[in-house]
Amino acid sequence: MIQAATPVVILASASKARRAVLEGAGLRFETRIAGVDEAAIKEAAQAEGISPDEAALILADAKAERAARSAPDALVIGADQLLVCDGAWYDKPPDMAAARTHLQRLRGRRHELVTALVCHRGGQRIWQHVAKPRLTMRDFSDAFLEAYLAAEGEALLSSVGAYRLEGHGAQLFDRIEGDQPAILGLPLLPLLGFLRQHGVLLR
Repeated sequence: MIQAATPVVILASASKARRAVLEGAGLRFETRIAGVDEAAIKEAAQAEGISPDEAALILADAKAERAARSAPDALVIGADQLLVCDGAWYDKPPDMAAARTHLQRLRGRRHELVTALVCHRGGQRIWQHVAKPRLTMRDFSDAFLEAYLAAEGEALLSSVGAYRLEGHGAQLFDRIEGDQPAILGLPLLPLLGFLRQHGVLLR
């Protein structure tokens, strides 16, 4: 068996992409949605001048801590991702009109996906990691944009950038720097290394 029977691993995220990354790596885990006020945390972080890296860690930590309250013996993974372009932070678009605006603003520019992981166990944060993939969107036409929005539909609303690389999103880009799992919201190789060090996975 590659994975130890204990501890139970919990992913504190509603993200289908993150679940798919862990499932693809063969991990056994439970999923719990940790209800935190992300908008309030981001607003406070920006007001205090906190960096995107630290803000993403604060958000990931809040999710892990909340999910760990009911499972103190489990190893809980919290994750968060911020999109930053020219100093502006982007949230998930609430509707398709906002998704169109997101993509129009990102078109022809480079942005960064600040992707944080935090692990809790026994009431303590025991590990954290930040990855920062960089992606450059090509200067696509308005016709392509409309076709893309029609093809992907409301699935785009689950992404801070209004794109899914696991869908048609790759066609938006000229250059991608960083690995696919981190872009999807879960830096997999650093996490697997941590899990091996702590005896959750075989070395």
